[in-house]
Amino acid sequence: MTASGTAPRSAASGLLCGWISRLDLALELGLTVDTLRRWEAQRFGPPCVRAGRKVYYRRDAVHDWLQLQEVPSPRRAGGRR
Repeated sequence: MTASGTAPRSAASGLLCGWISRLDLALELGLTVDTLRRWEAQRFGPPCVRAGRKVYYRRDAVHDWLQLQEVPSPRRAGGRR
């Protein structure tokens, strides 16, 4: 128990569980924060939420967006030669 009488919260059960910051997402995708900022301005990229100046992405929404970006490899014309 803490001084306020409540049990301490673990990071896994915190308010932002399931959410990722813009910096952390940029690092995971190998992009810059500026790229994610530009994508947001162009209404491209995964959906995000603003909490003041902070921007967060829901992990499930990022996974869904990544799946939508998947394109099948083009089949080459012709056959064996």
